[in-house]
Amino acid sequence: MTWTEPTIWYANLASFYAAAAAFITDHAGNLLLVKPTYRDHWAFPGGYVDEDEYPHDACAREIREELGIGVVVGGLLVVDWAPPAGRRPRPIISFTFDCGRIASLDSLKFPGQEVENVAFFPPHEAQQLLPDNVNTRVQAALCARNRHAPVYLAGGSAVPGTLR
Repeated sequence: MTWTEPTIWYANLASFYAAAAAFITDHAGNLLLVKPTYRDHWAFPGGYVDEDEYPHDACAREIREELGIGVVVGGLLVVDWAPPAGRRPRPIISFTFDCGRIASLDSLKFPGQEVENVAFFPPHEAQQLLPDNVNTRVQAALCARNRHAPVYLAGGSAVPGTLR
């Protein structure tokens, strides 16, 4: 094996996008979802991780931008690695963090133009509102929250042995 200049070696490594989302429930266990203005489906609150930003910081920033509140970003619940799809030319790694519980939607504000609606849904209903490649994160996050250990998904599917 020959030695490769580090700048060339790093330039040839795979690159990917990263996103961070918040898993927030009410005290009855209903899941908070947002309806972005720029999508035709509901989503977990969150968004892309900026360059030089940690995923947990991106999660907190996105919640402030979308919902106008500060949350304590808790433990990592789900990591989902998804291959390139559609117009997205690179893989994306999605981090879902436990951002706890809130009692009501009363404290939420929509400081930007990103969110047209926000609501709590029972987990099975939330799964139906989310895209197919994301809806498995609901059960994965519930499992991870209950067992206090993150779950790894690959393309939205549980990796054998990770959901017990």
